[in-house]
Amino acid sequence: MAISQRPDTTDDFTPSPYVGQRMTLEEFLALPEEKPALEYVDGVVRQKVAAKPVHADIQSFLIETLRPFARRRRLGVVLSGARFVTPTWAPVPDVVFYRRERLHVRRAPADFVEAPDLAIEIISPGQTLADEVQKCLDFLENGTIVALLILPGEEAVFEFRQQQPLNVLRGSDPLPVDDLLPGLGLTVRDLFEAVNWSWLDEEPENGDQADDEARASERSEG
Repeated sequence: MAISQRPDTTDDFTPSPYVGQRMTLEEFLALPEEKPALEYVDGVVRQKVAAKPVHADIQSFLIETLRPFARRRRLGVVLSGARFVTPTWAPVPDVVFYRRERLHVRRAPADFVEAPDLAIEIISPGQTLADEVQKCLDFLENGTIVALLILPGEEAVFEFRQQQPLNVLRGSDPLPVDDLLPGLGLTVRDLFEAVNWSWLDEEPENGDQADDEARASERSEG
């Protein structure tokens, strides 16, 4: 049986026993790490939805694209699933970016205590649009410059900025991060091409090995 024909068993996922419990922030931070990640919202423990394949592919694409771009230019740090902690809120955005000038340590902290400059969320089945929009607004309230909400089913991206109206991006619209990652040049269409696997039907190109070697060299230099 092909993978795409197998029954979807992710709905059988058993939530963490801590979900729904009320506790202090200190008690929450002492909990063991779980997957999907636990979040802390107004004194209550919540848990992120397990990533479906589309969500996971887009998230991986963003990390593989943004991280080396930011690192080569020494712009800052891009991370996947990194929590930041406030007195009443400890969310885990799907992707975050912290500018270089805000990082005062040379090793990753246990948790960030400030909101990222860029926070990206990818909506998945089981999440409501209203909840995810509110989460993006909460990012802004805590100091995030740009929050992006990716809607795979609509092939659209919602852009949130402080004191600006919601901006809906599609197709050839560039991701609006040039003030944080200048020169990135990534469009919404590029983003959703990440989940187009038609390349599996193509023959490998001669340059693939050279590309792999170049990426390995970049990692060693970084």
